[in-house]
Amino acid sequence: MKKNLILTAALSIILCSCYQPERDCEKYKTGSFKFTYEVGDTIKEGKFIRTADYSVDYYENKIDSATVRWFNDCEFVLQDIHSKTAIQYKIISTTDSSYTFQYKSAVKDPNKKLIVKTGTAIKTN
Repeated sequence: MKKNLILTAALSIILCSCYQPERDCEKYKTGSFKFTYEVGDTIKEGKFIRTADYSVDYYENKIDSATVRWFNDCEFVLQDIHSKTAIQYKIISTTDSSYTFQYKSAVKDPNKKLIVKTGTAIKTN
């Protein structure tokens, strides 16, 4: 009885640790997207258009452009064209029309705490 319980528990742990969320990142490399973001206590919506080389963001009546550099199918860096600020993104899961991602500063600053945030982008085309 004890052996069966231990075997079942071990098998459950192994199977659960093998679970990977769906990540079909290829279809999200380019296209038009919308996303929500927080500014203080306010949730706002923006949109962006990403090509193979550039991303153009539209938010709060502003337009911001960045270059896109992919490390693999699910990880990339956006570098702002004007300020040269770089943000690293990692797609952590996908659905048929959206993806969830984590993002953080691509430049490590020993004087600042690294903050990783999560967001969701919905493909609109």
